[in-house]
Amino acid sequence: MSTPSLSGLPIRRLSPRDVLACADLSENRGWPREEHKWRLLLSAGSGYGIDDPDGGLVSACVVTEYGPQERPELGAIGMVLVAEQHARQGIGRRLMRHVVERAGTTPLTLHATPYGRPLYEELGFKVTGRAETVRGRFAAGGSLPGVTTRAATAGDLPSILRLDAEVFGPDRTHVITRLPAFADQLRVAVEGEADRTGGGLIGFAAAWPNEDTHVVGPLVARDTATAQALVASLAAGTERPLRTDIDVRHEELLVWLKERGLEAVGLNSVMNYGASDLPGDWTRRFAPLTVAAG
Repeated sequence: MSTPSLSGLPIRRLSPRDVLACADLSENRGWPREEHKWRLLLSAGSGYGIDDPDGGLVSACVVTEYGPQERPELGAIGMVLVAEQHARQGIGRRLMRHVVERAGTTPLTLHATPYGRPLYEELGFKVTGRAETVRGRFAAGGSLPGVTTRAATAGDLPSILRLDAEVFGPDRTHVITRLPAFADQLRVAVEGEADRTGGGLIGFAAAWPNEDTHVVGPLVARDTATAQALVASLAAGTERPLRTDIDVRHEELLVWLKERGLEAVGLNSVMNYGASDLPGDWTRRFAPLTVAAG
């Protein structure tokens, strides 16, 4: 029996049962396996992939939709991968066209590496911003703003969701409610004393495990001082290096992070399809949960 051509292989929905196959595909392309992140994305979003007749996956990606389920307001595309042995054969383009067609009128967003950007531009995505990836061991010390932070509790969740709706725009309850189980730390910044009854919520941030680092994201804060306090409090709770993706418009925070020992390791383009800009309030949105989910 002849092996079907790649162009004839069907695109199917992935599920959490495909985590190991997705991690294998990541490893095939020289990326970290990131099984923990794949589990989150495949449970909170919709994965699409092409099976390899010889086993594993030829290609995969994930779309995380936000807003009402019946009428999403935004879809974030991430983890677009094609196995090395099948690269440069139009498979990534075919998978992306499938995602764009399924989205219909729903605006799409993604973070593109310099390598992937030409494909997305060909499909009609436009660059609307940039995010700088920084990584390193956070060096404590120096003066910090007088912002009160503490570990989040179950009672904080309604306030976190309200603040997130103000800042992010479309509802992402299905993602934010997974943070307590997904992250090793979830902290909030409050006005007033750090008790569990007083003070209004002015920011929140999580640190989740990824290989040998803790990724800081999401990072939502009233201002730069609040973002700094949240990052410092997360750093105090881990011995791992930190990694995060900061909107380059938050130049003051980026400078501060580099002064504290983090170094720039990448610069991605934020690209949109069907929308000139992302919804919400970028001035309070410092870092995404992950660039794969917005």
